[in-house]
Amino acid sequence: GKLVARYHKYNLFMSESQFNYPKEPEAVTFETPFGKFGIFTCFDILFHEPAVVLVSELQVDTVLFPTAWMNVLPFLTAIEFHSAWAMGMGVNFLAANTHYTSISMTGSGIYAPDGARTYYYNMKNEDGRLLIAELDSHPRLSPASPPAVSWSSYASSVERFSPNDHDFSGLIFHDQFTFTELTKPEGNLTVCQKDLCCHLSYKMAGKQEDEVYVLGAFDGLHVVEGQYYLQICTLLKCKSTDLNTCGQPVEMAQTKFEMFSLSGTFGTNYVFPEVLYGGVQLAPGEFEVLNDGRLISKTRTTKPVITVTLFGRWYEKD
Repeated sequence: GKLVARYHKYNLFMSESQFNYPKEPEAVTFETPFGKFGIFTCFDILFHEPAVVLVSELQVDTVLFPTAWMNVLPFLTAIEFHSAWAMGMGVNFLAANTHYTSISMTGSGIYAPDGARTYYYNMKNEDGRLLIAELDSHPRLSPASPPAVSWSSYASSVERFSPNDHDFSGLIFHDQFTFTELTKPEGNLTVCQKDLCCHLSYKMAGKQEDEVYVLGAFDGLHVVEGQYYLQICTLLKCKSTDLNTCGQPVEMAQTKFEMFSLSGTFGTNYVFPEVLYGGVQLAPGEFEVLNDGRLISKTRTTKPVITVTLFGRWYEKD
């Protein structure tokens, strides 16, 4: 074999303070006959350097991403966030995660800009799996490549869908969200926090009496286990019918949606679209992002919905 490239982790996670990190972030790439590759790892994915630089400036086609990723629902489960990053950045993303269920580590995948090509999520036992899939070697040149998105275009052009007189607050991973409940089987809702307004149009395939869904917005600096500025719009299943549980991790659901359309007045161009189904399953091919910033369903959801989320990162505000 031959050592093709080496990368030193730049963004250390909280428990890694005993390690050194490079004084300057390393943008490590290598060329192949099947495209240009870039390397970073784990916590790096949440930051501008080197992850965004590799894609935006150095124009890599495919990211190689070895990781020991601890899953955090509802937004930061490995398969969910890594597939969303591939879509938001318009690159292939090859994620190889540690499989260590006692500390919530599972979830590897081969992700294309239009969705997951294959993935593996297994919290039941320690059985690993080799993943094989076919990808476009130069996804930007592919006719299937998603268009450049103006993330706030649609959301900024419409008035509020609904008043804020039933809004309430709740925590998701230590961040104070503003929520409003989906009280009807179908409708149009808006929820705002600071400069971010999130618009949702939806139709459930039958409303369950024992399930509550909310539309949530967060516009602020996340400060637990790392510091990074977020703008998030989310359609989310609550843990129970008690609204105080909204934002707590949920793995199962019963409600399917005939359609959904989610958008937000984002101040950043870096937005990662997530759709997660019951049993922590992805939804490849069942949703798309329009160039005006709407995340929409293409068909009735084949499984119940845990969350539909636009996860925005505003790097300049860190």
